[in-house]
Amino acid sequence: MRLRDLPDPDHLPTLDARFAHRRPALGLGDDQPPPRILLLYGSLRERSFSRLAVEEAARLLRFFGAEVRIFDPRDLPLPDQVAGDDHPAVHELREHALWSEGMVWCSPERHGQVTGIMKAQIDHLPLQLRGLRPTQGRTLAVMQVSGGSQSFNAVNTLRLLGRWMRMFTVPNQSSVAMAYKEFDEAGRMRASSYYDRIVDVMEELVRFTVLLRPHAAQLVDRYSERKEAGVPLGDAEDHAAVAIGAPQD
Repeated sequence: MRLRDLPDPDHLPTLDARFAHRRPALGLGDDQPPPRILLLYGSLRERSFSRLAVEEAARLLRFFGAEVRIFDPRDLPLPDQVAGDDHPAVHELREHALWSEGMVWCSPERHGQVTGIMKAQIDHLPLQLRGLRPTQGRTLAVMQVSGGSQSFNAVNTLRLLGRWMRMFTVPNQSSVAMAYKEFDEAGRMRASSYYDRIVDVMEELVRFTVLLRPHAAQLVDRYSERKEAGVPLGDAEDHAAVAIGAPQD
């Protein structure tokens, strides 16, 4: 399995639990089974700040009641490097995407943009796979880490990519400036407004995932795709008619 183990998954020394909802989506919909969230990061460095930020996000998601998986991209080939994308890492990434209900994408900003590692993972997620869509209708939270002053170039690109992949990107986002200052020697994030923002974003991701869960299929039901598939609608499938009520004779 190309999944990273999460160190100290339940240890949250920076979180002030007095102000944190354990079930942030309570009242918005059924939060059981736990929301399934896939997290991707964009660096292969041994001390990767995008990975460390993703690990903090994963711990918070667990605290909020979600099930998490962190994909390890170390042996992922470049897009089109392997004929037909027939590589175990590509197959596994796609299976994790199909498993998920929502995702977190975190990239370092390099030369004012997302990294090639980050983009390669997204490029390996097709819009359609064996009649299924690995990203369509899923929620997405975007994050970035920077070596210098705060910037939003990477998260802006991730938002564009999320829209292209037909995902629902939550309004909030995280951008951690001078990330080398924000993590201790053990790789844990220090208390700061940057950490608090990650808490906000993960809380929001859980809420939107639960809120959209019963409606995701309807929200991405498209005329063009029904027409291409040659599947006409019956009256019982006309969502608009159901919503406004059938006309009276």
